Amino acid sequence: MTHLDPTLPDRDPEAPVLTDAIRAVSFDAGGTLLAPWPSVGTVYAQVAAAYDLPGLSPARLDKAFRSVWQTIPDFDYSRDAWNRLIRATFAEVISERLPEALCDALYERFRRPDVWRVYEDVIPTLNALTSTGKRLAVISNWDDRLAPLLEALNLAQYFDSLSISWDHGAAKPSPDLFRAAVDALGVSPENILHVGDSENEDYLGATHAGLKAVLLKRQKTVSPKEMLTIRSLQDLTF
Repeated sequence: MTHLDPTLPDRDPEAPVLTDAIRAVSFDAGGTLLAPWPSVGTVYAQVAAAYDLPGLSPARLDKAFRSVWQTIPDFDYSRDAWNRLIRATFAEVISERLPEALCDALYERFRRPDVWRVYEDVIPTLNALTSTGKRLAVISNWDDRLAPLLEALNLAQYFDSLSISWDHGAAKPSPDLFRAAVDALGVSPENILHVGDSENEDYLGATHAGLKAVLLKRQKTVSPKEMLTIRSLQDLTF
């Protein structure tokens, strides 16, 4: 995974999140707007049971998925990349070779809205921002399943543009994906606030592309002091 130089321009961490200069707000998708439900490991275990692999531990699969994900330097969000990730995850838990049909079934299962949940703070925040006339966008490292998923979850209606890595051949923190979003919004980068949960992909990526940024940390973890941080999306507007 590409990492950016953490050097940031000077900013006041106590400054208001939204100012009059902000004309548009962009959001990361996974971990910001939505998350797998009940968890990646639970879905993996449920689908695997239909392919003669019953009784697998969702907790172990969750742990394996997180571990494998951290070892992938440049995930390209292709179907082949997802299949490799699925196989590597199960290899941490079982010795059997996975049937190809299981990989395909899991890929298709995550198209479905019932295995995703929208965080409770999302809709109130999007409604509040829309009422102020802010333009809204999604900037996400994802594949061709995201746009229809946002539609199925009744989120697509809020966004003026979707900039997805699969469509543009560039993934955050690359400035190319942020520039695509800037062009789609028709707003100068300094007038766009990007919100996401990744220090590198979202905060540093957006900042180095000339956007304003805020880091979403839903869990009570330590965040770099120089990064403007919120605990809930509703901290943007309320």
